Amino acid sequence: MARELDRFSRGGDLVAVLGDWTGGDGPLYRKLADAVARAVDEGALAAGRRLPSERELARLLAVSRATVVAAYEELEARDLLERKQGSGTRISDVARAVPADGRVSGGRAAATFQRLIDGPGSVISLACAADAGVPEVAEALDEVARYDLPGLLGDPGYQVRGLPALREAVADYYTGQGLPTSPDEIMITNGAHQALVLLSEVYLRGAATVAVEAPSWQPCLDVFRDAGAGVVPVPLDDEGIDERRLAAVLAEYRPSVLYVMPTFHNPAGVLMSDRRRRRVAELAARYDVAVIEDNAYAGCTLAREDAPEIPAPLSAYLPSGVESVVVESLKAVWGGLRIGWIRGPRGLLQRCARRKALADLGGPLIEQAVAARLFPRLPEIVKTGSVERAERCEQAERLITEHLPGWTWRTPDGGSSLWLALPERDADVFAQIALRHGVEVIPGSTMDPTGAHDNYLRLPFMQEPQVLDELVRRLADAWGDLVRHGPGEEEPRARTIV
Repeated sequence: MARELDRFSRGGDLVAVLGDWTGGDGPLYRKLADAVARAVDEGALAAGRRLPSERELARLLAVSRATVVAAYEELEARDLLERKQGSGTRISDVARAVPADGRVSGGRAAATFQRLIDGPGSVISLACAADAGVPEVAEALDEVARYDLPGLLGDPGYQVRGLPALREAVADYYTGQGLPTSPDEIMITNGAHQALVLLSEVYLRGAATVAVEAPSWQPCLDVFRDAGAGVVPVPLDDEGIDERRLAAVLAEYRPSVLYVMPTFHNPAGVLMSDRRRRRVAELAARYDVAVIEDNAYAGCTLAREDAPEIPAPLSAYLPSGVESVVVESLKAVWGGLRIGWIRGPRGLLQRCARRKALADLGGPLIEQAVAARLFPRLPEIVKTGSVERAERCEQAERLITEHLPGWTWRTPDGGSSLWLALPERDADVFAQIALRHGVEVIPGSTMDPTGAHDNYLRLPFMQEPQVLDELVRRLADAWGDLVRHGPGEEEPRARTIV
């Protein structure tokens, strides 16, 4: 097994760079040529970069070979491509040198990050699984303005480790879950994502290795890759990370960090069982591996009669001497609040605080004051959201059963998505056809470098009911096109430019 099981060729990287290239007017070949030209201009495709063959790119983009031939001819006419017998097709040397484009080398989250940068656009995007904000945010904001603002304004405003009142509220939250915690063991971050960035900067220096679940959410994997770490995947089952494979990976690779999402895994929606948490804790202690426990979706419960009871955090099972941190956020309240935190040892938080000071000198205090006022209401917020989340999940399952027979899934224990398996089809190919039907799909291959989930996709179901109806209708139309006509799409051959 390689240190990182990454199967993606430069062709796959190119598809990620092109993103939503089918939008707008005009024939496909010209839209493809324009997308490649933009990538060159932005620095994503450097001079000398070899591009896939016509046949290979046609397969990756689910278009006809004629479309790629015509696009390459147009790019050659613009002096952006060089095509030589025996050496393939490359970006020409006339492409101007520009600074790095900001993408993670070898990363697979380009589409997800780009959607956050560009905004919703004209397509229905499945890149993000986030709920709308709850009304209690407005109530808490009003209370902060009336009661807390004078005191906040008397402070210089730089609280790198976070507002003391919020740290105390988070500490009480964990103590109530069976994980005794003091405010000194809490650091507030700008969302759970920043927490992972800070931890990767502290833990993953040099030739570090991270053991992760497969599948896993690709922006998290890109954070580790960007820190220079190797990623070794471990499969999941219905109880959480596979304990036998985990034991084998820990014994062979001796990773610096084990990264797991035990409470409502993203994207699979699995809740790690009490028994599995005990076993993972035993293995972490035996192999002396630090544990990063990401519970960003912990508040995203589903109100069902058979809903499983949520165990204590994995960190509560670990014996003393095993270093562990918990990453969590107020995602179930509103992602736009950008409130996350790290629960961990004081010495580790000190190192993270130095990195955070370098990044932003501390987060906004008004938002943290709002979060502190929301914590006493969190149980009721989670309970109310659980009912709506269950209704949307049932609607999504009903629509898929009706319009996409043959697609399969496991009803999630919690979270905001369905993890769907397509019957005998490549989700990367389907993603390209879905784009042409106005849906941005994130295929499973981006979340699992082993290839075990190439026919999967994640469908966030916390859309408005009418949007969910339209989303599934578009997916069904795209699926019908793929089944009836195959991956290629013929179009009139472009006139060769001379």
